[in-house]
Amino acid sequence: MAPTSFKLNTGQDIPAVGLGTWQSKAGEVEKAVSYALQNGYKLVDGAYCYGNEDEVGAGLKEAFANGVKREDVFVMTKVWATYNTRVGEAIEKSLKSLGLDYVDMYLIHWPVLLNPEGNDDKFPTLPDGSRDILRDWNHVEAWKQMEALVETGKVKAIGVCNYSKKYLEELLPVAKIVPAINQIENHPSLPQQEIVDLCREKGIHIVSYSPLGSTGSPLMTCEPVVKVAEKKGVSAGTVLLSYHVARGSTVLAKSVNPDRIKANTQIVDLDAEDMKLLNDYSDDLTKRGELKRYVYPPFGVDFGFPDKS
Repeated sequence: MAPTSFKLNTGQDIPAVGLGTWQSKAGEVEKAVSYALQNGYKLVDGAYCYGNEDEVGAGLKEAFANGVKREDVFVMTKVWATYNTRVGEAIEKSLKSLGLDYVDMYLIHWPVLLNPEGNDDKFPTLPDGSRDILRDWNHVEAWKQMEALVETGKVKAIGVCNYSKKYLEELLPVAKIVPAINQIENHPSLPQQEIVDLCREKGIHIVSYSPLGSTGSPLMTCEPVVKVAEKKGVSAGTVLLSYHVARGSTVLAKSVNPDRIKANTQIVDLDAEDMKLLNDYSDDLTKRGELKRYVYPPFGVDFGFPDKS
């Protein structure tokens, strides 16, 4: 049987599958969160930047009113890049929108500082239209503020998001608290094995987003995924979600469709032969230099990912 949860370095349990809320249309997130939590989900992932924490909060409220217990739900959200010098202010905004006293996990969304006094709350720009970034800032400064936040009880644990091996190696020697998780884009066409291996060595749990690639991604029809799906008698999507759990990672499945939300929890156990097919596919893409990253905002910053450096 595939695991249904993993143990974090904090002692907390994190579910193996969670509901993602990025890019979900306005008016759909509340119902999706409420439905998911009333139908087996115990993890909801959000972010200030997504602009829908109010809706996520309404969905949580509805689920709690229908018998779901707060302590049974793992709520994760993120401080956005314009707030990396004022993390305390950011968590207050998120808690107010979510209608919560605390979140179970709080993450640095990207290790970059967008101008906190720029021309937009989330995406400040320079006159030429490029991102307004303060380039002399060090991401370790945000982590120090994150560590201080743990003592307030407003966050149960802290972690990072979109951290490369290079950035983790800059952070870990000075961190008083080792990040509990690193949330990264992850799928067979972007295995990020160097990050996965380092995180495993340091006890940092991987949470995978965009597990199906993206709209129009060839992953759903690539030969090894189809082959494993046929062998297991499941959909290609189920194989791609199960791949992460087999790797020991939590996977975020994004949908607002009730049938799809339910189907995304049907993780199957992939054996060594199944994983070899998928890993060989990843290795082949790596050798050919054809890895595909779908999420990379136009910051104009080298975050240290080998496929983008």
